[in-house]
Amino acid sequence: MRTSTRLTLGPLYFLWDEAKWRDFYFRIADEAQIDRVVIGETVCSKRMHFMEPHVVDVIERLTSSGKEVVLSSLALVTLDREAQLVRSLAQQEEYVVEANDLSALHLLAGKPHSVGPLVNVYNGATARLLVDRGATSICLPPELPSKSVYDIVSALPDSDFEVFAFGRIPLAISARCAHARAKGNIKDNCKFVCGDEPDGLSLRTLTGQSFLTLNGVQTVSHTCQALLFEIPEMIQQKITGLRLSPQNCDMVAVAQIYHDVITEATEPAHALERLSKVYLDVPFSNGFHHQREGAAWVSKFRSLTG
Repeated sequence: MRTSTRLTLGPLYFLWDEAKWRDFYFRIADEAQIDRVVIGETVCSKRMHFMEPHVVDVIERLTSSGKEVVLSSLALVTLDREAQLVRSLAQQEEYVVEANDLSALHLLAGKPHSVGPLVNVYNGATARLLVDRGATSICLPPELPSKSVYDIVSALPDSDFEVFAFGRIPLAISARCAHARAKGNIKDNCKFVCGDEPDGLSLRTLTGQSFLTLNGVQTVSHTCQALLFEIPEMIQQKITGLRLSPQNCDMVAVAQIYHDVITEATEPAHALERLSKVYLDVPFSNGFHHQREGAAWVSKFRSLTG
């Protein structure tokens, strides 16, 4: 039985209301086959007050259940108060911080920290520099093909590397809020309309084809990356962690599916069938991993949701 590959729950990119946010993490703490949880606002600092009343209770619940807690930094810092937030995060000593931009990397240099998938780590030299500066774990960008991933991992065989294995793929982030604009608002008076779509606002082309998904100032994929058939090879190639990005579905069930593939309790084909019943009406993709367009599904098995 394989047990060495860790499952990490990445930060929640979407805006959920206070009760849903709290109850989601309480259930993750109590029921999910997850080893490590990255918690905190990554996309938009304006959203932070939705989680603040429950952060202490959530962290306590997660740690008491034996899960490692990592604090996420913002992916884009544009204001003085956001810079101060990142500085405060870097200065605390109780929890490891995950850097999602270069400013956080600068502040965390010399102390143990993680590097998130929004930082462009595209080669072994970059990964080595980050490790030398204190990075103890790196989640590689989801757009990297498998050959590049394995080349980086082989260059630092004693370091921990995660692969983005489930979730809508983070593609871009902007100082402007296209989500608010799509609802007729501006960023400074957005009215938190991104909370209307707990899994993001789907976009279509002029011909009606599903294209991308808006999440406040962030753009994510329309498809959901689902690396299941690739897990045996990733384990063989010494990938030490698989990252599951929270979506508006039963993430406890998602974690169990991935855990079952890691431990060889189920075959990837059966796992895909189970996953398609958990995350309904969202096409799966694995194209980036196979050096194809990100929305592609590459497998000898038929996509069940595409």
